[in-house]
Amino acid sequence: MYTNGRTAALPRQVWITSLTQEGMEGATVGEVVASAVRKMESLSSFSPDIVCLPETFHVAGLSGRQPKVAEVAETPPGPLTQPFIEFAQKHHCYVICPIYTREGDRCYNAAVLIDRQGQIMGEYRKMRPTEGEIEDGVLPGPPEAPVFEADFGRIGVQICFDIQWPEGWQQLGEKGAEVVFWPSAFGGGQMLNAMAWMHRYCVVSSTRKDRAKICDITGEELACSGRWQSWGLSAALNLEKVLLHTWPYVQHFREIQAKYGRRLRIHTLHEEEFTLIESLSPEVEVAQVMREFGLKTHREHLQSATQAQEAFWLECREGE
Repeated sequence: MYTNGRTAALPRQVWITSLTQEGMEGATVGEVVASAVRKMESLSSFSPDIVCLPETFHVAGLSGRQPKVAEVAETPPGPLTQPFIEFAQKHHCYVICPIYTREGDRCYNAAVLIDRQGQIMGEYRKMRPTEGEIEDGVLPGPPEAPVFEADFGRIGVQICFDIQWPEGWQQLGEKGAEVVFWPSAFGGGQMLNAMAWMHRYCVVSSTRKDRAKICDITGEELACSGRWQSWGLSAALNLEKVLLHTWPYVQHFREIQAKYGRRLRIHTLHEEEFTLIESLSPEVEVAQVMREFGLKTHREHLQSATQAQEAFWLECREGE
């Protein structure tokens, strides 16, 4: 069980702080970065495990001339990321810092991931920049979306316009991502709920405008910012959960509930025939419950069905 200066109620409960652009302003990039750090410091009482900033916040908050991308891109660690490295070290948390980065003379719209010790874990480079970004010197990132191993689980990133293409999101699901962060210039609305729903992972947005929110693996919203909390959000997310196809596993639900009672939540979306099984006790691991009752996750269920279908068609071809 990991903790961050407090007693964790659940074995895989992670506190997430996701910010909007509000309050991150200045006449220079340095001033915007300083205002972002002040905002993060003002929210440190939440003791977050991870903090996510909006897409290229360091230029979005400028009050004056917008500099060329090459003028404000860095190879991390550097002057832009150093204050966030120090914040991560001081507060023992992860930070997702979306800025322009460079490799040689190539520039990217990227999210730099910093671990609790202030080490650079790596970066995700936006796979699908807009035409305007490309004209300004931003290149598309590699076509493979990486996952990053945090101490609370496996995380991934997509950025803004990436939401219009499915491949990065699908890759992250196939690689076992449990939380996907989405720094963005806009709120995304129901598209975010759909991505969580389709790929069976949690999605967290951090936006320049509109709402920041956390979507559960069912696509349901767990927390969001809004008119009376326009700075962003800070909320707990329980990762000790799985989604499965209700049939045929529903046949075991009464038996499971009889054994585990209130230590385990079984929540069924009846029309969709999906069921969420979530541990509510540090003593109960969902994986153990799945093994004990011979249950498969939704992804495993589909993989098994696909294998059976392909085996049938292979047999048919061989018999021709």
